[in-house]
Amino acid sequence: MTNSRTSTSTPSLPTSIWLPGPLDTAASSAFPAVLPDWAIDKIRTEFTRRPGQQPAPLWRLIIHDTDAGMDARTPCSADHAPGTGDSRLTPVILAELHPDTLPATAPHSRYGTGEQGAIDDGWPGFFHRAHRLLRAEGLLLLATRQRRDAGRLTDPLGLLIATARIAGFRYLQHIVVVHGHAVDDRIVPAPPEGAPPGLIHSDLLALRVEGSRS
Repeated sequence: MTNSRTSTSTPSLPTSIWLPGPLDTAASSAFPAVLPDWAIDKIRTEFTRRPGQQPAPLWRLIIHDTDAGMDARTPCSADHAPGTGDSRLTPVILAELHPDTLPATAPHSRYGTGEQGAIDDGWPGFFHRAHRLLRAEGLLLLATRQRRDAGRLTDPLGLLIATARIAGFRYLQHIVVVHGHAVDDRIVPAPPEGAPPGLIHSDLLALRVEGSRS
């Protein structure tokens, strides 16, 4: 949902579109978070609650770098609101990835094709650690958006999905989170602060530990 072409292609993904309600604020949380509060509430409804089971806790990670020791610098908030689940249950992990943190999409960039980093470095390490933590049926949600490189919008989804699959995750769903409000037959943009011109959505990917039930 942008008026510029992206420089990379992404896999064919079944896509849903989330729009804010009339009373929802379209603004995103403070930097370096990616999603608006209304989308976080919708994640709780759509992904942490299952019929006949207690809601799973939601762990929200705000990732702003992938250098060595990133875990110690990544803020994590656990959802302890009433009715949001037993902390002993396997959590749903939501990782919000600020565009400046995302791997480059050039063919021979670090952690792209021809990856040279150690398995515990950068994005490969993050996905492997998340996989070990989540166990069977665990859900990992990735929230990000395009960024502008050398004057062009670049789309990181293909590289992120490929790296997650190597770590043992299975792709489930792609959700477009619109930064704007529907007015009659059009959308009035309300882009996040610092977003590239023409960008009015963020992307939310749902991934499940490979081999678990759908």
